[in-house]
Amino acid sequence: MSRSTRERIIDEALRLFAERGYSATSVAEIEAAAGLSPGAGGLYRHFKSKYEVLAAAINEHATRTRRQVAESLAELSAMEASVDLEERLSHVCRAGLAKVREESELTRVFFRDLSQFPELVAVVREGLLQPMFDAIVTWFQAQPEYHDAKLDWTGIGAVLGGSVVHYRLFQETVGELPGHAEKEQFVTAWVRLAVGLLPSPAPVR
Repeated sequence: MSRSTRERIIDEALRLFAERGYSATSVAEIEAAAGLSPGAGGLYRHFKSKYEVLAAAINEHATRTRRQVAESLAELSAMEASVDLEERLSHVCRAGLAKVREESELTRVFFRDLSQFPELVAVVREGLLQPMFDAIVTWFQAQPEYHDAKLDWTGIGAVLGGSVVHYRLFQETVGELPGHAEKEQFVTAWVRLAVGLLPSPAPVR
């Protein structure tokens, strides 16, 4: 499916912001990358300013994330009856890693440029990050295996979700895998830790 001009502007602007930085990217460069005549004002037919393009990109990523989270929870719920716990946990972990990787351009913009736009930091926090952590808590609480586990699911969601986010962010910012742990090692360890949350069987008397 071909992208609309507005979509091309948003996508190419975010790519350029990630590569060069927000301040170092001109409107003309965005126009050229989007297939418009550079400097002819084509961007302004869709947006009032370069800032509005950035805000639109972040808001659209937040909207997409909320939709993806809802779809992932529905997909996981549908597979629960026929899939064992470790496979379900693996799916949750891999989905989180894929989502963080999908947002790699936005991540670079976030760390480089968004401190000057606190209102956009709030959108990332409430629209992208918090829904992911909330989804982990919701998922664990819905699993029958964890039904009797009286645990601080908010704290656990922060630890398990945070490790997924950190794994990809470390790779993006440092250029290496944390602890040199390959993806499959990370997923296996993540699943083992999550299974370890299960209540221990009562001792036989």
